[in-house]
Amino acid sequence: MKLEGRVALVTGASQGIGHACALHLARNGANVAVAARNQQKLEELVARITAEGGNAAAFPMDVAEEDQVKSAIKSVLAHFGKIDILVNNAGITRDQLVMRMKRGDWDAVLNTNLTSAYMCIQQVIPSMLKQRWGRIINVTSVFGQMGQAGQANYAASKAGLIGLTMAIAREVASRNITSNAIAPGFIETSMTAALSEEFKQNAVKQIPLGRVGTPDDVANAVAFLASEDASYITGHVLNVNGGMLMG
Repeated sequence: MKLEGRVALVTGASQGIGHACALHLARNGANVAVAARNQQKLEELVARITAEGGNAAAFPMDVAEEDQVKSAIKSVLAHFGKIDILVNNAGITRDQLVMRMKRGDWDAVLNTNLTSAYMCIQQVIPSMLKQRWGRIINVTSVFGQMGQAGQANYAASKAGLIGLTMAIAREVASRNITSNAIAPGFIETSMTAALSEEFKQNAVKQIPLGRVGTPDDVANAVAFLASEDASYITGHVLNVNGGMLMG
């Protein structure tokens, strides 16, 4: 139980990658605060973690709303007493070619995918500084590294997360707090399930390992970066993409 005694907060935990991250962190011994907009799904996740012998609690919030972020994190601190690990996973897409993209869709994606991470980091940093230990893990994307047509907003938000990760790493390293990013490639989630079969087949052709990834593939990497095993890693982007991007 590498994370026994630690408290982790996972955003976007109601499904997909966030759901898997919460499960894996709990299975590694962490107490887990799960956050997302869908309270029912959060309660189901808490029940599953509890049934497996773990400890978790649900904290409904919309990460794009600053007041909700502040209130929820305050509640997490009141409930668990601290936050050791922050996994900024919440994200949305509003795909469209840039010449047709509405400002509202640009703002929604940047606020949910990037600004929310800044807000969450800002709220948890005092707890980490006090104990001189912390793990900040931002879930970015291969498309934040290589771009993707029709996803200017999404790619920009994910590229921004990489810059944020490195800036925070430099700010807090002296206090034994690490800041890293995970960059998933093509992962089978509800977000990718909506894509056409043709798109999926073409995507697999670009992956040297010849398969799409699973949320568990990403969650394993998150659990590693959250542990003492990764204590000398900070400011790093860990690619979990089956070889889709090299170099």
